[in-house]
Amino acid sequence: MIEFRSVTVTYPDGTVGLDDITLDIPAGQFVVVVGLSGAGKSTLIRSVNGLVPVTNGELVVDGSAVHGAKGRALRRLRARVGMIFQSFNLVKRSSVLTNVLVGRLHATGFLRSMLGWFRASDKQLAFEALDRVGILEKAYNRASALSGGQQQRVAIARVLAQQPSVILADEPVASLDPPTAHMVMRDLQRINRELGITTIVNLHFLDLAREFGDRIIGMRDGKVVFDGSGVQADDAVFERIYGRSLTNEDVLGADDVEAAPVSLTSDPDAAAR
Repeated sequence: MIEFRSVTVTYPDGTVGLDDITLDIPAGQFVVVVGLSGAGKSTLIRSVNGLVPVTNGELVVDGSAVHGAKGRALRRLRARVGMIFQSFNLVKRSSVLTNVLVGRLHATGFLRSMLGWFRASDKQLAFEALDRVGILEKAYNRASALSGGQQQRVAIARVLAQQPSVILADEPVASLDPPTAHMVMRDLQRINRELGITTIVNLHFLDLAREFGDRIIGMRDGKVVFDGSGVQADDAVFERIYGRSLTNEDVLGADDVEAAPVSLTSDPDAAAR
């Protein structure tokens, strides 16, 4: 369970990232968060693992308070909350296996970490994670030799090796082509369903949100303006979240042309085009 209780985040420059958010996210749920840039999506996700500190209110993950957590308590929390970034955040000159083993650092002593002496059990977890995302054969390749989609799968494997109870994914497909984006989202969905790991994904593409989100949370100006299922999230809902008509830029695979109105419900195939 992740519990937000009247959570507010105010940045040093006075910008309000979250404005009195109250949410319950049950264990094992797959949640997609949507909204325009600056709506509070990334702030919401990054508050869960303490990357963005809560200004007011209470935020609890698996019974542990995030607000005010420091030192060892914060490290224990982050060991249970895996993070996937848009830019992959891999060490490009290192092997795929070495990158995945980074997910085991929280359970590895300082000397072993410095020398790269990982236990056989940690390596086995890394191999299993790579196998789960379908790139086990790339284990000894340099990360820089992989495509963008493969690099994001390495990032997912790194999180799996961490053995988290929560996975956060901040715009994980923003830099990927449509087929690869679907593969990455299917990987995250399958992992959620097979392992029961609570998963929260920020997405800009509304068609992906409807396709993969068991639950969609819509944000605008730091507030939750929609909280419901993908089936409930029709065009009118998304227009209310975004405060404008939908355009081709809001769906995956839209051409880089002048924005034009688009529907997600009347003709999904046309929307995707």
